[in-house]
Amino acid sequence: MTALPRFQAIDHLHVHVQNRAAATAWYAQALGLQIVQELAHWAEAPGGPLTLSDPAGVLHLALFERPGAGRLSTVALRVDAAGFSAWRRHLGALLGRMPKLSDHGESLSFYFNDPDGNSFEITCFEPAARAELD
Repeated sequence: MTALPRFQAIDHLHVHVQNRAAATAWYAQALGLQIVQELAHWAEAPGGPLTLSDPAGVLHLALFERPGAGRLSTVALRVDAAGFSAWRRHLGALLGRMPKLSDHGESLSFYFNDPDGNSFEITCFEPAARAELD
């Protein structure tokens, strides 16, 4: 079998939301994401996405306005130990409760949903993140 070419990275993730403006505001507050201005014109086309990104350009979410569809997938974001603790505190304050920790042995994670029910996971493989268990 011929070797397949390597992927460079995950380019973006499709996220279905009921209200794109409300979702954009929520993602700005929750994850620090902003509109990618160079791609904003895609949202002008019927059914087109509005792309959001973090300041480093690592995470790209393509928001599609789709009323009422069920959510079946989870977006998992890897962070270092310091980031794990900081994200948990930040999202705990935003959500009004600390996200419950899940110990997966090799990694530690917590989960949360956006207002449209899309599921997210913050995960860390560094042993120092285990301080959150105390």
